[in-house]
Amino acid sequence: MTNKKLNRALSIAPMLDWTDRHYRYFARLMSANTVLYTEMVTTGAIIHGQGDYLAYNEEEHPVALQLGGSNPKDLATCAKLAFERGYDEINLNVGCPSDRVQNGRFGACLMGEPQLVAECVDAMKQVADIPVTVKTRIGIDEQDSYQFLTDFVDSVKAVGCDTFIVHARKAWLQGLSPKENREIPELNYERVYQLKRDYADLNISINGGVKTLEDSLTHLEQLDGVMIGREAYQNPYLLAKVDQIIYGDDKPVITREQVIEQMMPYIEQHLAQGGRLNHITRHMIGLFQGLPGSRGWRRHLSENAHKAGAGVSVIWDAVARMELSRPPADVTFYPNNNL
Repeated sequence: MTNKKLNRALSIAPMLDWTDRHYRYFARLMSANTVLYTEMVTTGAIIHGQGDYLAYNEEEHPVALQLGGSNPKDLATCAKLAFERGYDEINLNVGCPSDRVQNGRFGACLMGEPQLVAECVDAMKQVADIPVTVKTRIGIDEQDSYQFLTDFVDSVKAVGCDTFIVHARKAWLQGLSPKENREIPELNYERVYQLKRDYADLNISINGGVKTLEDSLTHLEQLDGVMIGREAYQNPYLLAKVDQIIYGDDKPVITREQVIEQMMPYIEQHLAQGGRLNHITRHMIGLFQGLPGSRGWRRHLSENAHKAGAGVSVIWDAVARMELSRPPADVTFYPNNNL
């Protein structure tokens, strides 16, 4: 299955070192509809790198590739490859504020070069018959007026881009770390709502500070989509009710036990190919977030999954550790319960 029709009501943000193909496979088990984004991949890595930076699992659809770059020709080369590989969307990063990204002349600093962004988007649209979208901020440094944002949107819209994912904070290009840029600049949700009111023909999703599905429903009253970042990684079971609450499906909610069981063939295949257990279990650490005994689960995985020869028994041992640390009156993990 390729190029699945996208409903961006809910998506998971591209997060460097986090949203790799193992996390995306894991996330897909909990939600069939959520749009998943790759980590940002630079054009240089795809064109000149030694590895396969476009690899993904077919089960991940709908899946979007986020590209980092500012050379229209290079972006077009990568977009064509991504289209041929079956990605459902290509997203241009115009939001990352890190020094390394700025030195490469891409990310949030591109907000200051809207015509270049338009050229990049146009070049990709010419070679890829899938949506080409832009993830941006509401502003950069002192350029944070609503006029600045609409001028940017107008320029990119002019080449046919109809989908924008807007992180509702501006970015400080100097003086703040990427982590601080996710927390210190104030959230301005109303700015994004206003953008949708003024550009009703565009598909506008919001990103930044969203922690619950209830928050998401509130945003969806005003917007087309919500993108959740760190919360969906640190508390991944949040995704288990997305299909029901956000997309209106009436299927049963998958249990945590079922998630683990359905991960097992994937993990065993990864190990058989020479991979290490912690490459996958690091993404599963938060599966029991907030439940009694979850510390035992996290600790056992953290202390044992990285060891040479670690196999799937480590995961079931981690479940047992969690069981042992629960109050006696608490519900047991087996058989299929609805934790």
